Amino acid sequence: MNFTGKALPLTREGLAEALLRLDLGSGQTAALWAVFEVETAGITQGFGFRPDRRPQILFERHIFRKQTERRFDGEADVSGPQGGYGSLAGQYAKLEKAIGLCRQAGLGVEPALRSASWGLGQVMGFNHQSAGFASAEAMVKAMVQGEDAQLSAMVGFLVENGLARHMKTQNWEAFARRYNGPAYAANHYHIKLEEQYARFSSGSTPNIEVRTAQAGLLILGFSPGKIDGVMGSRTRTGISGFQVAHGLPASGELDAQTYQSIHQAAFA
Repeated sequence: MNFTGKALPLTREGLAEALLRLDLGSGQTAALWAVFEVETAGITQGFGFRPDRRPQILFERHIFRKQTERRFDGEADVSGPQGGYGSLAGQYAKLEKAIGLCRQAGLGVEPALRSASWGLGQVMGFNHQSAGFASAEAMVKAMVQGEDAQLSAMVGFLVENGLARHMKTQNWEAFARRYNGPAYAANHYHIKLEEQYARFSSGSTPNIEVRTAQAGLLILGFSPGKIDGVMGSRTRTGISGFQVAHGLPASGELDAQTYQSIHQAAFA
């Protein structure tokens, strides 16, 4: 199965559609960014794709064990108790192995795809219906195209599970309990959400154009650091490197010509 797409970053239109579905006004964008910031911190570094244009994933071997009724427990790296995640770089190798095992057993790709969390919101494959898709495969095929589809799946899950109201009222403890599971308190998940909501509410929400440029720089190999929509030193260095490589004035600033050149090179 091909997991490589254009890796199109989040657009203003995609963000506006998400806010509409969540019944969050434009002044409540901070609630959505707070969830992004906390949920993506350990896995995606703020972007729903890896530099190789495949969606960010985390393979859950205990879910695969459940999905396949333990028939592959002899393959402990992909079927076993919770844990044993390994490095982020190795997640697709596990997924591909699980897909191979399922195909050999005549199970298709669904059990393997259901056993990974996908994209910007790390939506589990087995939650495909609440995310708005008939199958995990359909969800993954949509997510491969861009972050707008990844966000749409995440929003579907949030709405279906009654989490949108907790975002609207900033009831982060209730949100964390449902979204992050029973270990939310030990992981201080609700506190992290409160902190990030306070930060974004102060007016420091990400700039979509800067974030798009950062995503492009990442894909093109110019190491902008975290994809956070903020013009930090690493982003400026990445922009300068791109400008030099493409014969543009090396200002380190995201002027219109540089933005268009990055977008064309990364996403055309």
